[in-house]
Amino acid sequence: MARIAGVNIPTDKRVVISLTYIHGIGRTFASKICEQVKIPAERRVNELSDAETIQIRELIDREYMVEGDLRRENAMNVKRLMDLGCYRGLRHRRGLPVRGQRTHTNARTRKGPSKAIAGKKK
Repeated sequence: MARIAGVNIPTDKRVVISLTYIHGIGRTFASKICEQVKIPAERRVNELSDAETIQIRELIDREYMVEGDLRRENAMNVKRLMDLGCYRGLRHRRGLPVRGQRTHTNARTRKGPSKAIAGKKK
């Protein structure tokens, strides 16, 4: 297992796909990283040399915000909105959809499982 940015990436998959296991790196960034380090797209992680793995690790550390730092920044952004008391912050605080979706029906992802209402039988 290759360990990059504190994540064990799978060795039997292609490098581009394996890099997406790191939080903050998707397919586009993974492709750009492979281009910058000059690794062919069809190369697999277990075929990488130690030097190539170190190059990838250093490039990610230098140019991308990933894993803990990214999660911390996102949490701080949400906390800032909640502390300000703006509309988006209130929606976060109440656990409701933030971006204008309807809540009369649906919105179960944000609101959680439905709660039974006592005495409501039709």
